[in-house]
Amino acid sequence: MTILKVSGLSKSFGGNDVIRGIDLDVAKGERIAVLGASGSGKSTLLRCLNFMEMPDAGTITLDGKVVGRREAELTLVRQRIGMVFQQFNLFPHMTALGNVMEGLRTVRRMNKADAQARAERELARVGLADKAAHYPAHLSGGQKQRVAIARALAMDPELLLFDEPTSALDPELVGEVLGVIRSLAEEGRTMLLVTHELGFAYHVATRVIFLADGTIHEQGTPDEVLKHPKKERTQAFLARHKEFSL
Repeated sequence: MTILKVSGLSKSFGGNDVIRGIDLDVAKGERIAVLGASGSGKSTLLRCLNFMEMPDAGTITLDGKVVGRREAELTLVRQRIGMVFQQFNLFPHMTALGNVMEGLRTVRRMNKADAQARAERELARVGLADKAAHYPAHLSGGQKQRVAIARALAMDPELLLFDEPTSALDPELVGEVLGVIRSLAEEGRTMLLVTHELGFAYHVATRVIFLADGTIHEQGTPDEVLKHPKKERTQAFLARHKEFSL
């Protein structure tokens, strides 16, 4: 069952074509790892999918319905397509609990008691039940990212987008965030994950996409793309990641 269909998606900044005519179908339960060198369009693709950036051309179809450009419609789409950012994007003046509750209160109009109960469940899911009253300044990078994941989950998204969720973390904290993402994969969550953690992508993704020059240069199963890439640019990219081992 295709829940997201992307056709001819393009986006430019200042005359620079960042993504160019991307076509992509995402089936329910798929876990797609998005790889590529810096500047290949990975983050822009994700930001266009939930309309944090407005595409210049192309269509995005969610559950069979083409998404329009009216703000009310885009707000609904952003609820259905959750985003986890590289830099956490938590509100520093709110506790972990407050950060997870915020969307439930302001977007979903949930009453405070119900929002708090839901936020507490999501923090427990990511292993942070004991950090609910802590402010971001008193959390590690890994804990902040897990709060950000809990915040996204609280909105019941049909699709989760992860934009290099571990790249801002100290190496010793990467595992705790990848562990949460792996558990979500095991639940059958549909997700697109921009990552440089190639070993993780190999073991968790159902499909791997390699972007180059704003286009899908190569895609296939983890074995096809990560072990037996056909295209020279994919091979060169993987060769630069000497630490990659399956």
